Amino acid sequence: MYDVGPVPGPWLAGVLVAGGASEGDLSAARAQMGFSLAWHIIVACLGVGLPALTLLAEWLGIRTGRPALQLLARRWARAMGVLFAVGAVSGTILSFEMGLLWPGLMGKFGQVIGLPFALEGIAFFIEAIFLGIYLYAWDRLSPRQHLLTGIPIVIAGTASAFFVVCANAWMNQPRGFTLRDGKLVHVDPWAAMFNPASPPQTVHMILAAFMVASFLTAAVYAVALLRGRRDAYHKAGFAIPFTVGAVVTPFQIVVGDWAARFLSDYQPTKLAAIEGVYHTGSHVPLTIGGVAGSGGLKYGLEIPDGLSLLVGYRAGTVVQGLDRVPRSQWPAVTGVHWAFDIMVGVGFFLLALGLWLLLAWWRTRRTGGELLDRRGTRLLLLLVAVSGPASVVALESGWSVTELGRQPWIVWGVMSVRDAVNPAPGLMAGLWLVLVVYAGMTVATVYVLRRLARNTAVPVAPQEADVKNYPVV
Repeated sequence: MYDVGPVPGPWLAGVLVAGGASEGDLSAARAQMGFSLAWHIIVACLGVGLPALTLLAEWLGIRTGRPALQLLARRWARAMGVLFAVGAVSGTILSFEMGLLWPGLMGKFGQVIGLPFALEGIAFFIEAIFLGIYLYAWDRLSPRQHLLTGIPIVIAGTASAFFVVCANAWMNQPRGFTLRDGKLVHVDPWAAMFNPASPPQTVHMILAAFMVASFLTAAVYAVALLRGRRDAYHKAGFAIPFTVGAVVTPFQIVVGDWAARFLSDYQPTKLAAIEGVYHTGSHVPLTIGGVAGSGGLKYGLEIPDGLSLLVGYRAGTVVQGLDRVPRSQWPAVTGVHWAFDIMVGVGFFLLALGLWLLLAWWRTRRTGGELLDRRGTRLLLLLVAVSGPASVVALESGWSVTELGRQPWIVWGVMSVRDAVNPAPGLMAGLWLVLVVYAGMTVATVYVLRRLARNTAVPVAPQEADVKNYPVV
C-alpha cells in the first residue's frame, strides 16, 4: 500500500502545482477552518469528558447516599445536554466546510478517509439516543439502571473522538491506497484509518479531552470556594473533576513523549520545526523559547544535548533538521515551536497542581482536619481556577502543532493545501459569516449555561433540602 518516507522524493514535483485560489481566498479558507476547529474542539472535549464526570458523581451518590453528589450529577447532566446540542451544530458546520473549502482533498481522497467519518456518524447517533434516555429517565428507572444508561454515552463520545482523529492522523501518515499516474487504485479504508499516526494521536487527544473537561469544571467550583461557598455541593464539584484531571495528567505527559518520539521516525520535518532544528546532526540541544532567525532559533534557552537525549536516549543521536527538505516545505518554525512549548509548559503546570493536591491530602490524612482549611489552600484554589483556561490553551496549542507543523501539506507528502482549496472566489465572505455565527453561538451557549446554573427547579428528594438551593457558579 501507499507509503511516504521521511523525506518526500522528487516524484512529488508534479503534485506541487499551483492551485487556482488567490492568496486572499486561501488565507480565508485556512482561517475559517482553523477558527471552526478551534471552537469546536473545546465543546467536543467537554462532550467526551463531562459524561464520564457526571457518571462518576452519580455512582458516588448512589454508593454513599450523599444528596450533594446526586444533585451534582443532575446538574452536570443538564449542561451535558446543552453542550451536546451545540457540538452537533458546530460539527455539522465543519462537515460542510470540509466539502466546500477543500474539494480537492475530499474529491480525490474521500473514498480513502470516508470510513472513519461514517463510523463517527454512527457513534454520534448512539450517543444522542442514550443521552435522551439518560436525561429523561432520572425518575423512571432505578438508580443503578439509570447509571447504566449513561455508559454508552461515554463509550460513544470517546469513539467519536477516536474516529475523527483517525481521519486527521491519516492526513499526517497517508496509507491505504496506491497512487498510479495521479489516480487512486487499491483503496483500503481500514489501512487508511489504522495508519501509524492513529495510536499516538487518538490516545493523546482523548486524554486531552478528559483533562480539559476536568480542569474546566474544577475551575468553576474553585472560584465558588474562593467566594466562600464551602458546602458539600461545591466541595464535591471541585474534588471530583480535579482528582480526575490530576490522575490523567501524568499519563498524558508520557503519551506526549510517545507522540513526539513518533515524529522523529515518521515526520522528522515536523519535529525539526517544533524544536527549531535547522541543521541535521548529533548532540542537538533542546531549545526553550526563542524566535526563528537565520540558521536557527535565537534568544532561546538551550539545554545541551537535550533533544538528542530525548529522541534516542544518548547525546550522539542524530536528529534530522529542516535542511533535508526544500525551504518551500518548511512550516512556520516560530509559531509551531512556541505552540509546542506552551503545551508542554501547561502540562507540567497541571502536573505540579496535582502533586500539590496529593501532598496536601497526605498531610491532612496524617494530621487530621479539613483539606480546604489548610495553609496555602487559597493559592491552590487560585491556581486551579487558572488551570481551566490554561488547559484550553494547551489544547489549542497542541492542535496548532499538529496542523501547522504539517504545512504546507494537507496530506503529508502527497497534496499541498493550495491544491486542496476551493478555487472559487469569495471565500472571505464565508469567513465573516462563520465568525458571526460562532459569536452568536458563544453568547447563546454561555447564556443558557448560566441560566441553568441559576435555576433551582431540579427535582430532589426531601433529604436534599440542604443542598438544593446552592447554585452552580
